[in-house]
Amino acid sequence: MASHNATLKKIGLLIIGDEVLSGKRQDKHLVQANSLLRPRGLAISWVRILGDEPRFLTETLKETFASGDIVFSFGGIGATPDDRTRQSAAKALGVPIERHPDAVREIEAQFGEDAYPQRIHMGEYPQGASIIPNAYNRVPGFSIQDHHFMPGFPMMAKPMMEWVLNTYYAEMTFEPKVEKTIRLMDGQESEWITFMEDFEARFPDLRLFSLPSISSSGERTIELGVEGFEAQAEAGLRVLIAEAEKRRATFEVL
Repeated sequence: MASHNATLKKIGLLIIGDEVLSGKRQDKHLVQANSLLRPRGLAISWVRILGDEPRFLTETLKETFASGDIVFSFGGIGATPDDRTRQSAAKALGVPIERHPDAVREIEAQFGEDAYPQRIHMGEYPQGASIIPNAYNRVPGFSIQDHHFMPGFPMMAKPMMEWVLNTYYAEMTFEPKVEKTIRLMDGQESEWITFMEDFEARFPDLRLFSLPSISSSGERTIELGVEGFEAQAEAGLRVLIAEAEKRRATFEVL
């Protein structure tokens, strides 16, 4: 397990597809990615949802390639004309698209003669890319410069992302952070602001959060919690509980 003080690259997600922007499909990649990253002590720094417009895809990828971040991209790598992620990645890098021999073998093994003339295009990547195996249907994704491109289908993308993490970033495993939370009944966030400011000054290594909710019947609650390494988070939770008891607030520990 790596040191907590090790320098970490930021991790970002690109979720690509007009169908996501329009609301026809609800994204599931963010939840899945977190389920793979959090047990490794890793966190997502940013997420972008993009349509399939080639110019904007290319400009976005130019920016993310230049950032040095680790990027997981989902969607737009199929063979239909509206799948433009492969071509946009090549343009962003200023390299040609070429047919990858390992991808060709996988696609031919899956589809035989039916790989031609269309499906085989899914094995064309920016020059210099390597494949990401796809156990679901043997149509690979691809990796290049810490960017990892996978299908938009979550059942395919999750094991592919896990393979990438195990293959390229196995050393990036840290003590996972945990959340400790209390739920305050009938509370108002404004009543807790001064306490929260003092808490953050006292516990700079913890992330303090407040999530208010209003039920359909009008009942107000606040989930007040901390995120951090186990011992620190537990100490922070005890402070939250002590403050709630001091105020004689009705609460429960989640």
